[in-house]
Amino acid sequence: MSSDFQLPPGLGLGPGSQPEPDDVTLAPMQMPREMFTFQAPVAPEPEDTAGMEAGKARLRAIRRALAEWRPGDPAREIDLSDLAPADLGLVNQILGEGEVSMVSGPRIQVQESVFAGLWRVLHFDAAGGLQRDSVEIGPWPGALARRVFEGAADRPGEIDEPLPEGVFNAPALLTEIAEKAPLAGPGVAAHSINLSLLPHTEADLVYLTAKLGEGDTIVLSRGYGNCRVASSRTRNVWWVRYYNSQDALILNSIEIVTVPEVILAAPEDIADSAGRLAEVMRLYDE
Repeated sequence: MSSDFQLPPGLGLGPGSQPEPDDVTLAPMQMPREMFTFQAPVAPEPEDTAGMEAGKARLRAIRRALAEWRPGDPAREIDLSDLAPADLGLVNQILGEGEVSMVSGPRIQVQESVFAGLWRVLHFDAAGGLQRDSVEIGPWPGALARRVFEGAADRPGEIDEPLPEGVFNAPALLTEIAEKAPLAGPGVAAHSINLSLLPHTEADLVYLTAKLGEGDTIVLSRGYGNCRVASSRTRNVWWVRYYNSQDALILNSIEIVTVPEVILAAPEDIADSAGRLAEVMRLYDE
């Protein structure tokens, strides 16, 4: 598969990119510089959409699903794979590209649309070919929720005795993580360990990474600055890092939670998205 996030015709790369299967660090990503604000898509005039009835019908289905979504509902998927290129191009143009990009292993890529809580999800086969193209409606995509900690350990790896050279504070943090990780779940507040405020060595960070394991789900959010979130191979344990406008790390933390809040679309934002998409689609209802 290509190293670039490839959406179907009419929509290019947003703030994220797809790494090669053996490289899930997202090192090639160019971090965005500014706060994201909503910009309504440039919708084509009705006369320019003649013959795109299937695309408009799919957009109306998305509009209805957004309006019907309620907090606590599972993510709802609407398939786009069967659309002809012209219809898909119309959907691409209306949905646009939002502030959050995700990759989960070599087979799932996600780009949030300009409508918060409306996610474009691409599934790839083992050969890197596009297998399914869909949108999901919800706080974050169900496709990622189902696989992010698939096969993950319930606790970090055992602490070594003796410790590697240069490791000092990592064992205490691993004990804390081992106590808190099994308690995480829906409705449970995140437990955060702010490494930026704790004394630690580079060896501590290397040791923590090794004992937590490195997951393959990476998220880049630019809603209020630059935030990069990475799953570990320990269930409910995430690395959350914030960067300033010079791409310098300003906050490095471990969050123990089902999914970090920075990733999620808020219910009120999803409700706003329903109204915004309805306003755009009114152009084609007359």
